[in-house]
Amino acid sequence: MSGNENLLAALESLEKNRGIDRQELKRVVEESVVQGARRVIGPVNELRVNLDLISGEIRVMATLTVVERVRQPETEIELEKVAETYPHASIGDEVDWEVTPANFGRIAAQNAMQGIKQRLRQAEKSKVVGDYEDKIGDIIFGTVSRYERGDVVVNLDRTEGILRHNDRVPREDYQIGDHVCCVLTEVNTERPGPILSVSRSSPMLVQRLFEREVAEIGDNIVEIKSVARVPGYRAKIAVHSHDPKVDPVGACVGVRGTRVKNIVRELNGEKVDIVRWDPDIAVFVANAMKPAELRDVQVDEEERTLKVTVNEDQLSLAIGRKGQNIRLTTRLTEWNVQIQKTEEITERRVEERLQHYADSLARSLSIPLEQADILVHNGILTVDGVTSADEADIAECLDEAAAQQIKEAARAAADHD
Repeated sequence: MSGNENLLAALESLEKNRGIDRQELKRVVEESVVQGARRVIGPVNELRVNLDLISGEIRVMATLTVVERVRQPETEIELEKVAETYPHASIGDEVDWEVTPANFGRIAAQNAMQGIKQRLRQAEKSKVVGDYEDKIGDIIFGTVSRYERGDVVVNLDRTEGILRHNDRVPREDYQIGDHVCCVLTEVNTERPGPILSVSRSSPMLVQRLFEREVAEIGDNIVEIKSVARVPGYRAKIAVHSHDPKVDPVGACVGVRGTRVKNIVRELNGEKVDIVRWDPDIAVFVANAMKPAELRDVQVDEEERTLKVTVNEDQLSLAIGRKGQNIRLTTRLTEWNVQIQKTEEITERRVEERLQHYADSLARSLSIPLEQADILVHNGILTVDGVTSADEADIAECLDEAAAQQIKEAARAAADHD
């Protein structure tokens, strides 16, 4: 099959299978071939290409000025040469003349196919953008296709999404062919590779799962006020009912826990605390810190700080495993929550316990005691606590450089163990 026949077959296939208009394909071919023709022919006037959709023949045309004697071949042609085609032409006239180079067919076909491929890529990107730009924040399902530089490429029907390392759940391991439930976070046509970014670690995934599972949320009876999450370990979601007859926590839990169990299953066992939201921040923080029981809450509106007081036997519950309870409560309420001792806990015993944690942390990570003391007072008590904490949370306590150094030290300590 000749190059022209191959080109016509490709155009017919694209028109049939991709739904691209043949005249649009003709325009793309002609524009692509012009670029190749200009490199071969040089700077001629009004260079253009005509594609015959019947024969597949490609003709390169230019506008030349009729002269008696040619001095500039790129722009001029002799009167004698055009006399047969243009019998009424005279000196100074402009005529359309074929300037197709010899053996140009192969080059033209290559340029044509390159142009078509580029046009298809642009059309596919435009279609993906059109299909997904209004779905940012929505749940989408896909299948793990492959790994690229540590990122997971997810097959999403007729396109692909990228699940970057930061958007993965630390405890999850993805195998080729695994079905994954993600939330769409970005549509970016400027970046090479898949233009869709998806996430398994975003708090939005938890929110969307509850919206899908709990009918009362879809009916605007129950409202999700906020979501906080340590991906793979624990999440807290604050809910409020606009109908006094509907218990928001019970609605989210479901009969015999069926609704929340379905969500936990989708999150691969990540625990979810459903918290009753309250306009009174003191009540809200008490609900958020359960199962710990608070003795008192002092509210500093100006600093947006909550100083909560707990009994000694409630201290570990208030802080939570690896500091998760206090960190999640801070994120959920969007207030700075600080835990302080009760009258039953002597200051000496509290300081001794905190000092023990600070000394151990400073020694294990080889960091200044002052930094370890700040981490401990913010609920990060151990090397495991540093490992599971977000670098951004540590940076809020210290600074970005110190946070990065401490995270690296924690990873090194974990690898050594």
